[in-house]
Amino acid sequence: MRTHSTKPLGSLLIAGLLTLPSLLPAQPSAHYVPGSEGLDAATLPPPGWWLRDYNLFYNSKRLNDSQGNQIPLGFSAFTYAQVPRVLWITDTQVLGGNLGVDALLPFVYNHAEINALGYNDSTFGMGDFFAEGSWSQHSKHFDTALAFGVWAPTGDSGAPISTRAGQGFWTYMFTAGATWHVDDERKWSVSALNRYEFNMEDHDTEQIPGQAYTLEWGVSREIAKGIDIGAVGYYQQQVTPTTSPIGSIWSSRNRVAAVGPEISAFFPQWMLGVSFRYEYEFMAENRAQGQTFTLTITKKF
Repeated sequence: MRTHSTKPLGSLLIAGLLTLPSLLPAQPSAHYVPGSEGLDAATLPPPGWWLRDYNLFYNSKRLNDSQGNQIPLGFSAFTYAQVPRVLWITDTQVLGGNLGVDALLPFVYNHAEINALGYNDSTFGMGDFFAEGSWSQHSKHFDTALAFGVWAPTGDSGAPISTRAGQGFWTYMFTAGATWHVDDERKWSVSALNRYEFNMEDHDTEQIPGQAYTLEWGVSREIAKGIDIGAVGYYQQQVTPTTSPIGSIWSSRNRVAAVGPEISAFFPQWMLGVSFRYEYEFMAENRAQGQTFTLTITKKF
């Protein structure tokens, strides 16, 4: 049986609040990419400086209509995002929780094809910069986190159809989540992480993308010291219509859901955490439907 100190530190390294660049054909109105977090997603690290490196691969060969039926356009898309993120969790406490800040700058390769339109394009570039402030608390059975962050349109962007990494608009994102460590030994965990995005005007199209809600969840079990396996999933939906200067232009809102496995490991001698997850999108409406692979490496420095 492990001590209480090993499991919390391992899960803190593996888990965390994450923001990634939007995959162009997959998230039409959201900056945040669903599936970026998995097991113990709502758990932030203890005080200190942390570096996390996210490697996300997204592949799709299906574009769906508002009923979830495939549109026969000969569509395919592939994205690789490499995202370094720096976190500083301070010793300053408010209402029993630690204050923190973090920031990231993604680098993204996008490729998309639409045979029916004769479209075939690939780009590699810097995505939109993100920074946030956070509040996190840890107890024997619960980890909780709140955060507020801003996406800045620093990446190169373009009017649709475009594979450029930038979104072209500012976004304000609120985050709230909790991880429940079910038993006293903290071998079983259940987590839920909620995001809500308010988008500003897109400078390429003069439209205001609809607000977006994202839920990520995970259920995990420790199978050996420092090693956890479990099931993860996500749900994302455009909540309000996209609007333009002449009114609503997108009343059929997009949504997607996915599920898959994850394995994570923590190596205390190196203060290093590694996780790998695969998530299959089993439902998508008004957007691409595909699969996501994510490799995350976390190191304290």
